[in-house]
Amino acid sequence: MTTRDYHVEQLDDERILENFLTCFRDLDKSNTDQCKYVLRLRSIIAGTARTIVIELDDLRIFSKNEALLLRVTDNASRYLSIIHKITERLIVELERESGSTSSDHLMRWHETRLLPPSTVQTLPLRRLKAANIGHLVKLRGIVIRVSDVKPLAKVLAYTCESCGHKLYYDLSRKTEFLPPSTCESEYCTNNNTVGLLYHHSRASKFVKYQELRIQELPSQVPVGNVPRSITVQCRGELTRHCTPGDTVFVCGIFLPQSPGGNKGATTGLESDTFLDATHITKEKQSFWELDKDSNAENRIDMLANSQNAYSRLSQSIAPEIFGHEDVKKALLLQLVGGAFRTLDDGVNLRGDINVCLMGDPGVAKSQLLKAIAAISPRGVYTTGKGSSDVGLTAAVVRDAVTSDTSLEGGALVLADCGVCCIDEFDKMDEYDRTAIHEVMEQQTVSIAKAGITTTLNARTAVLAAANPLYGRYVRNKTLAENVNLPTSLLSRFDLMFILLDRPEIQADVALARHVTHVHSFLTNPKLKCDTFDATFLRHYIAQARQFVPFLPADLCNSVVETYVSWRQSSATSNQRSATPRQLLSILRLSQALSRLRFDEKVNQEDINEACRLATLSQAWTNLERSTGGITVDGKSRAFSILCDFASKAATIVFSYQEIMSVAVKHAIREDEFLAMLEEYEELGVIHVDLDRTRIHFS
Repeated sequence: MTTRDYHVEQLDDERILENFLTCFRDLDKSNTDQCKYVLRLRSIIAGTARTIVIELDDLRIFSKNEALLLRVTDNASRYLSIIHKITERLIVELERESGSTSSDHLMRWHETRLLPPSTVQTLPLRRLKAANIGHLVKLRGIVIRVSDVKPLAKVLAYTCESCGHKLYYDLSRKTEFLPPSTCESEYCTNNNTVGLLYHHSRASKFVKYQELRIQELPSQVPVGNVPRSITVQCRGELTRHCTPGDTVFVCGIFLPQSPGGNKGATTGLESDTFLDATHITKEKQSFWELDKDSNAENRIDMLANSQNAYSRLSQSIAPEIFGHEDVKKALLLQLVGGAFRTLDDGVNLRGDINVCLMGDPGVAKSQLLKAIAAISPRGVYTTGKGSSDVGLTAAVVRDAVTSDTSLEGGALVLADCGVCCIDEFDKMDEYDRTAIHEVMEQQTVSIAKAGITTTLNARTAVLAAANPLYGRYVRNKTLAENVNLPTSLLSRFDLMFILLDRPEIQADVALARHVTHVHSFLTNPKLKCDTFDATFLRHYIAQARQFVPFLPADLCNSVVETYVSWRQSSATSNQRSATPRQLLSILRLSQALSRLRFDEKVNQEDINEACRLATLSQAWTNLERSTGGITVDGKSRAFSILCDFASKAATIVFSYQEIMSVAVKHAIREDEFLAMLEEYEELGVIHVDLDRTRIHFS
């Protein structure tokens, strides 16, 4: 650049300064919100604010100069310093107008930030190139690491011990600083005095500083590639704004990192890049933070008042996957969850529901996990073989520059208030698997590494998928022999389903037609009822999770009797015994069912359905040599329950609703029970009243 070009650029800078100054004044006069920029500057003068955010959309509306807007976004650092000088000049003018004495600009504390125009598109982290250096960009990613907040020097104050002269060094636009050793005042220079300088911390000015590590979202990572990450530098009010696991939109200036000391001599011409944040917005990543949709609220109210809301919502989970009705109902209840409660003595009662899917390969276990991870706002999908204990909980990372240690959240921490889907659960190492025990029950992660002793929240529901040890599930072996998982870990799951690939003509034909229809038309076949998309499911679940249902006192006996009967039956038969955790599972499932109805009170139907799912899970996991599996169809099992109930009651006439409730608790679906009544009534074995109130044997 020639000297003439430099002077022309300087004149252009002055002209831009004047244009900006006029732009702000005229924009404030014409704005309908009573001069918002002047009001912000007055707030800075009054000490109630420290930041002024310049919205570039306002600049476009006023100036109608797209070239100027493009220059600002393409050379953001230079124009940010220009705008900062304008704000300083405006503050001085406003102070004079108010009659107050203008203070030194070095002692005044205010920050100026740029908010990019709405036309700036959100860039994937992988598309940041060298051409974007210096630009004002907008990224979307997940926070994986947060450093401690430290003071960053903006102005350093020194005092000479000989002449008492005070020196102030402005470091706001510097990345390196060599502290002065001697005083260079006129008195010390004229008298040839070597005045030593002493640093005054109280007279210096510092600003809060924090570094984030942003990683690109899993949906943006190409197959076979490693996720990329970038450091984000936050100052002032932008600190303490994020936690690991948050999905954020970050606006900032993409800049190269200046090497410190002799680092540049050893690393050659390479330079790291970072993002100097100007604005951070959290994406709504929890059910209670979702924005309300007025169009969806009407549909939600209509669905909540209908009779088939439970079945329609469950069928909307991965409708392209054939079958698995009970499994999808369990996954729906896992998304809704039970009520989280804290007792008076500080003990927490978890409401999240843990589900484990085990069985033969090729039954769509992984697809169900990915579907749940996509529906949950904070869903994380990982595999057991590719996850270590620190990858699941938290890792201690040491900063290469400052040598400070910080925690980098793992999958369970990132899925806080969400669902963590762990595929290939059986292939995890035993040492890595122990990290999940605390999370599944206490919902915390305790860390004691590298001098860091803390406890992190991991309020997540665990959805695990495991394959049998022998490739396929062997029916004449027990659950412990089929699955290489310890009993202490299996007991922490509320529901466990064994998905078997059994050859049946009708089921195979229906499955083949379903799969071919999906591949031909790229959508699932038309079901009995209309399904809902993932966005509607998220809004419905978000509204359902606002309710905190409780168990009425008159229904406690029903839960107690069911639990005691389970314990007695498991004690008399060669089956896996029921544990007190399954009693809590019934309560959590009942609360989730009550939430689906938008009700604050659990009713008997909720308890019956919860018992049915729990009994079905217990029946699947109690496949023993003597029973030969659960090959008996639902109608035969329903008739056996009817006969047992009549034998225990010593009567041939009993209530229809009473026997229906007992059948549901024993994992008998309503359609199977009705089919049994119809079949055995045609055979003349039983008789049902016309009003379906009583049943008696013929």
